[in-house]
Amino acid sequence: MQLIPNSIIAIIILGLCIVAPAAAGSFEDGATAYKRGDYATALNLFRPLAEQDDPRAQNNLGFMYAEGQGVPQDYTQAVKWLRLAADQGNARAQTSLGAMYVEGHGVRQNYPEAVKWYRLAADQGLAMAQVNLGAMYLNGHGVPRDYAEAVKWYHLAAEQGYADAQFALGVFYEDGLGVTKDVVRALMWYSVAAARYPVADTAMRDGASTFRDQLSVKLTPEQIAEAQKLAREWKPTARANSQ
Repeated sequence: MQLIPNSIIAIIILGLCIVAPAAAGSFEDGATAYKRGDYATALNLFRPLAEQDDPRAQNNLGFMYAEGQGVPQDYTQAVKWLRLAADQGNARAQTSLGAMYVEGHGVRQNYPEAVKWYRLAADQGLAMAQVNLGAMYLNGHGVPRDYAEAVKWYHLAAEQGYADAQFALGVFYEDGLGVTKDVVRALMWYSVAAARYPVADTAMRDGASTFRDQLSVKLTPEQIAEAQKLAREWKPTARANSQ
């Protein structure tokens, strides 16, 4: 039986993320400053917008407090700003707030509360939230352990091109965990994941490649050919929610 690598579970639980430029004006200027590492300028541009209830700026400000970028790390402030954005329906802030509840950063650790926020974001189609929610079902954190439900959420993220979800799906299909065992489908997902990990993400790319190669030696040439065909034909669905 294969085990889903701990590195995947760790990555998907920590879901803090900053919104990239999306519109002209101070927000875009702030996002551009952030991208070049000028956190002081980004902070000065995001804060007035956040105080005017712009959920994108609130999310970004919360992230910067969580990471200690341009300000001393302050999880209490991070939660404050993330919650303001999350309450307005910002999917990325909801995901980040869920991660804070998982880790107990700025709030008391509370898995059911994390599940609540992950689900709100996952229902909006944010792939990162879908993976995080799947991880909660996989581990039985805040919800009863349910492999079929975990597969459902991993699958939604995998179809959007989320490599960690694709890697995990390979394990699910190889072991028949929450799905009917299907080694061809498992090899297909390992192959897709290995191809989609950025070159810079050497550890995860190599991990998916190793799982792919270890499974390949157990299969017939016909099974390998079918998996390769499925991998070539796979295309991502609509891009993840970009809030």
